Parts: sequence; C-alpha cells; structure tokens
Amino acid sequence: MRIPLIAGNWKMNTTVAEAQALLAQMSGALGRIEGVEILLCPPFVSLATIKGMLQGTTIRLGAQNMYWEDKGAFTGEISSLMLSPLCQYVILGHSERRHVFQESDEVIACKVRSALRAHLRPIICVGERLEENEAGQTREVIGRQLKSALTGIGDIDSLVVAYEPVWAIGTGRAATGEQARATSGFIRLVLGELFGQAKASSIRIIYGGSVTAANVAEFLCQPDIDGALVGGASLKALEFISIADQAAGLKGRR
Repeated sequence: MRIPLIAGNWKMNTTVAEAQALLAQMSGALGRIEGVEILLCPPFVSLATIKGMLQGTTIRLGAQNMYWEDKGAFTGEISSLMLSPLCQYVILGHSERRHVFQESDEVIACKVRSALRAHLRPIICVGERLEENEAGQTREVIGRQLKSALTGIGDIDSLVVAYEPVWAIGTGRAATGEQARATSGFIRLVLGELFGQAKASSIRIIYGGSVTAANVAEFLCQPDIDGALVGGASLKALEFISIADQAAGLKGRR
C-alpha cells in the first residue's frame, strides 16, 4: 500500500511569525484527516519553531534543500546532519534549484546520498522544460535525471519521486491528468529498471506544478500518482486543507 502524500512547499515565503500563524490556521483541520500523510516544508528559519508546534500531531516536517557535505567551510549552507534532528523529509532537485541555482544532476545525486545517510527521506524532483516537452524529450530528460540521482542507491524504501514539469511550476498552467498519468507511468518503469518491479511498485510518485484545490482530483485519480507537491496553494490554509481532504477521499482508503 502506498500511503498518499500531500506536501506543502512554502518556498521563500513567510517570516517565522507568519509561518506560525499559517500553521495555526490549518493544523487542527489537517490533524483530523486520516489515511493521508501530510507534510509541510517551511523555510529553514522556521523549522525549529514549526517542529515545536507539530509535537503531538501526525503532520510531518520537511526542508526545502540541503548541501551534501556533513560540515565544513561552506558559508550559508545547511547539512543533512543539521536537518535530521528537526525534520523527516527534504526536497531535492526542485526545478528552481536546477534552473535558478544551476544545480546539476551530479550535485543532486550527491545530495540524495547525503540525505539517505542521515536517515532523511528525499523527495526527488524531476521534470522537463517547455522546449523539451514540445520537442518530445520528456522521457529522455526524466530518465536521465532519475538514473543520475538513483543509480547505485540501495535503500529506496523512504524516497519519494515528484514529477514537476518545469513549464507548470508557478505558471498557473498545470499538466493535464493524462500528461501526468503518462509521465508517472514512465517514472515507475524507470524505477523498475533500476530496482525491480516489486520495489518500484512501492515507491510513491507525486505530482507538482500549479496544483490547486480545483484541479488536484484530476491528478489524484491517476493510478500511478500518489499525492501532490503543492506550492502557492499551500500558503492558503483553506485551500491546502481542501487538497488534503480530497486526497483522503480519493486515495486514503486504497
């Protein structure tokens, strides 16, 4: 059984006080939703505060990024060893890290290995640019990203793969359910090549890219999609609650 995962990526939004206020608006309702794993990924500065607020709840906590070295002269960076006492998950390879900060497949692979060593659960983001999609290169790009990040990895039980088409992130232009279905199915095929079909069938694949309460059902009804990585809508308490609630209705009793 793949437990549905609804993850909120707050990106570079909310001060500590604003993060507290946002969580206070939705923690009660989120805590009553059953059959779905709910994850919040605030900025680094709020992790310790939000961790304290989540004590005694089933809501999980994640970081948005990390560096691959355990410690050293890397000014401004955060390591997996620093994160592991604070949270359970970490987002790696998000398109904004790949394309705004120029992180390569090799850099992301180093981060995945570091996260697993520290017993963090990586959410590995893969996705193609608009020009790659229009050129029919979606499978080539995603296959390369997955194989770079995961080849040689032994422990895959804790990882999550997020399909996030770059052209859909923050644009209001989500993929269609059919596009997401076809690509998530391909992702599972690649995972099967790397780890065998039995293992591949247990890995959660989630969709991200302009997910809203109005369109999330279109993705969640696809057989290979096990949840959503939600950006802007996760900053709106009622909308994020609705997304999680819909996930429980569509996937939570599978």
